[in-house]
Amino acid sequence: MNDKLAPKDTVSPIWRGLRTLTAARIGLARTGASIGTGPLLEFQLAHARARDAVHEELDAEKLRSDLSAFGLPVLVVDSAVGSRRDYLMRPDLGRRLSPESEAALAPHAGQTDVALVVADGLSARAVQTHAAPVLAALLPALQAERLTIAPLVIARNARVAIGDAIAQALRADAVTILIGERPGLSAPDSMGAYLTWRPNAETTDADRNCLSNIRTEGIGHADSAFKIAHLLRAMRMRRFSGVRLKDESDLPPLPIPDAG
Repeated sequence: MNDKLAPKDTVSPIWRGLRTLTAARIGLARTGASIGTGPLLEFQLAHARARDAVHEELDAEKLRSDLSAFGLPVLVVDSAVGSRRDYLMRPDLGRRLSPESEAALAPHAGQTDVALVVADGLSARAVQTHAAPVLAALLPALQAERLTIAPLVIARNARVAIGDAIAQALRADAVTILIGERPGLSAPDSMGAYLTWRPNAETTDADRNCLSNIRTEGIGHADSAFKIAHLLRAMRMRRFSGVRLKDESDLPPLPIPDAG
């Protein structure tokens, strides 16, 4: 091909080097005042994937089958939302259990150390992909500390605060909710973990600890499980969670508190 007719990479070599270090869209090639056709099409595809992830519904039965392998009872509950469309329009209803779900949890109530909840949130794909691998690493760590674990709960059309209602219904001291995060243009399948000590009606977001970006390209499954176990241990020792409790999992291990 004639060199004069070949497309030219108008991006500075400095930007090309930086692009190897991040998935962020930086140093994009331009055509006149607009970005190049290739980056534009990639952006549109990423945007479509993010939109699809938000509207995608959780395959609760497939997830229940995956979680059953851990040997704990698995319960499926719903928020007070009637449909996925309502879920996106009414965040407040996504924080509450439906009356039928409250009744379904009641027979399983018993004083336990921790409740583990898996919720679709804004990306069902995220928990469908990452929840089971994280729990596969987390559960042995909790069982090694002789913690009592409530039945695993799958929550549909749920927001973070539904974990509070579930923990109260099951009478668990602490709750960890694994939930699909808002899809980004580089990550439609990112999962978050929110941990709360003794949640109640007065609990706010400041009372939670959050671990974000759980996915293959972010914080891996084993590392996430390690951090969650560490935070739960710290909560039991200090009797609080949230902004006062820092992630110090990179420091020497905390002693395992007595089961009582």
